[in-house]
Amino acid sequence: MSRKVLVLGEARDGSLRNVSFEAIAAAKTIAEGGEVVGVLVGKAVSALGAELVHYGADRVVVVEDEKLTQYTSDGFAQALLAVIDQEKPAGLVLGHTSLGKDLSPRIAGRLSSGLISDATAVEVAGGNIVFTRPIYSGKAFEKKIVTDGLIFATVRPNNITPLAKEESKTGEVSSLSVEIKDLRAVIKEVVRKATEGVDLSEAKVVISGGRGVKSEEGFAPLKELAQVLGGAVGASRGACDADYCDYSLQIGQTGKVVTPDLYIACGISGAIQHLAGMSNSKVIVAINKDPEANIFKVADYGIVGDLFEVVPLLTEEFKKLKVHS
Repeated sequence: MSRKVLVLGEARDGSLRNVSFEAIAAAKTIAEGGEVVGVLVGKAVSALGAELVHYGADRVVVVEDEKLTQYTSDGFAQALLAVIDQEKPAGLVLGHTSLGKDLSPRIAGRLSSGLISDATAVEVAGGNIVFTRPIYSGKAFEKKIVTDGLIFATVRPNNITPLAKEESKTGEVSSLSVEIKDLRAVIKEVVRKATEGVDLSEAKVVISGGRGVKSEEGFAPLKELAQVLGGAVGASRGACDADYCDYSLQIGQTGKVVTPDLYIACGISGAIQHLAGMSNSKVIVAINKDPEANIFKVADYGIVGDLFEVVPLLTEEFKKLKVHS
């Protein structure tokens, strides 16, 4: 059964986040041969439409307005609902990002629709579109289907493989005029803290530190290793609470959820709250002086030792491998 499925492309600093392409791949599965329509909302975002097409969208609808320069749930909801009203899709897919987690319940509420959040896989089975999502802080998984109405889901970054990019693929990029009004909040300016390297939520490699790093300076070897591997630096809540790093790096039940190809936990004991944010990583390496640390129970590889000795050694070995590769 072919369906029309909308995908919200998420732009940041003038470029599309990788989860947008993963959402298109999920939408292709849901569409079952039907049309996948990309949606872009913001200011001066129409130039990004072609990239959505290159990654599998059949066409793109763009809503641009000065009031959409910065994300607000009111403004983006008005824009997306207008596109939904025009296109009347059978499915809708967003990334399970900060934006997606904020916007999707509002849209679901306005449409009186169900919502499958944080899907890690989408497949067709037994004539149904089946979504897999984690429950109980990632200790188990459940499979869900939509029996009636809009098939609405958010997909977790780094879990669904994007389609191969086709530079030659073409599709219409059209504009929809929407009057954005009655905004309860207007963001005048966004002041971001300086960040280095790769976006943590989409990184393929994450080097994470816990209380074992002992200080803010203790993150220096982790940052060097992350730089060598082209990865991002994360942290446990314990490290954040101890003021070793900013809370924007926190991984766990009350922080970010990451699923990189490689997760290296340095000086992290493995509290259940932290495991909820990283236990689905493809390969987990734990470095800890305590051989009884809980982190070793979920690790694929464990190194019992002082992170300040082990991490620099790993960094040097990876540098050698890069030279010879």
